[in-house]
This record gives sequence, C-alpha cells and structure tokens, in this order.
Amino acid sequence: MKSISRLIIAFGLLGALSWLSFSATATLSAQQPSPNVDDEVLRISKSLYCPVCTGVPLDVCETQACVQWRALIREKLLAGESEAQIRQYFIAQYGERVLGAPPPEGFNLSAYILPVLVLLIGAVILFWTARGWLKRPQTANVPSTAPQVPSEYAERIARELKARE
Repeated sequence: MKSISRLIIAFGLLGALSWLSFSATATLSAQQPSPNVDDEVLRISKSLYCPVCTGVPLDVCETQACVQWRALIREKLLAGESEAQIRQYFIAQYGERVLGAPPPEGFNLSAYILPVLVLLIGAVILFWTARGWLKRPQTANVPSTAPQVPSEYAERIARELKARE
C-alpha cells in the first residue's frame, strides 16, 4: 500500500511540475512575440506618423505616445488583424494626418498628379525657349544704306596708297 501511495504522489508531483513548466513556457512565448510580428510592427510603423511630433515616422519616434502605438499595433497583429485593418483603425481614430502620404483618391490625387504635370510643362517651356536661343537668325540681302563712294574718289585713294608704299 505504501508503494502505491508513493507512486501516486510521485505521478502527482510529476504532473504538477510538467503543468508548471508548460504554463511558464506558454507565458514566455506569449510575452516574446515572434520576430515575424516585430518585423510587421516595424513595417506598419514606418507608414504611420507620430501624433505628437510633426513629420516623424512612428518607427523612429521615442515619445510615450509612439511607444504605446507600437504596442497597440503588436497587440492587434497578435489578435489576427491585418495591416489594412490596423491602418484603418488609426485613420478612424486620428484622421489621415497619421499617414505618411495621403491616399491617392479624390482631392488628394492632385498631390500625385500636379508635380508631374508641372515638370512636364516646365520641360516643354524650356525646350521651346532653348530652341529659340539656338536658332540662328537668317541674314537677308538688304541693300546697304551707306552712301556710295564716287569712283573718282576711290581711284584717288588707291593711287595715294600706292604712292606711300
């Protein structure tokens, strides 16, 4: 009887120890997200901007708000939400100012089209201006407006020049 009760106690202790080690392992793995989740958090953080600092991406900002946002992104990823759902959550909460670039729709589309259009118009103007600069003016046969020297004076000048030589 003693050996059976010792055996039951030994199995009970073994079961309790294995349960504790399993729960500790599960807790540690839950506390340390996989590197894949960290990479996703970093990738999503690069596309969002700090609500406090102007023009600072979420992935490099060290304010308390950004640390909380990155933790919230990690929680949402672990809960199974997609990147699009997380971005929509932040847009719904804080507006489109949290995005690195405005979405190319509606009036925001002008932010994508206008610079290209201005560059093209500038290139055309530069082309036409340079073409005008490089074009050589045509010389026309225009009669001279200078008075003609009478032939007797021309002969006299020629004779005097010969005499000087």
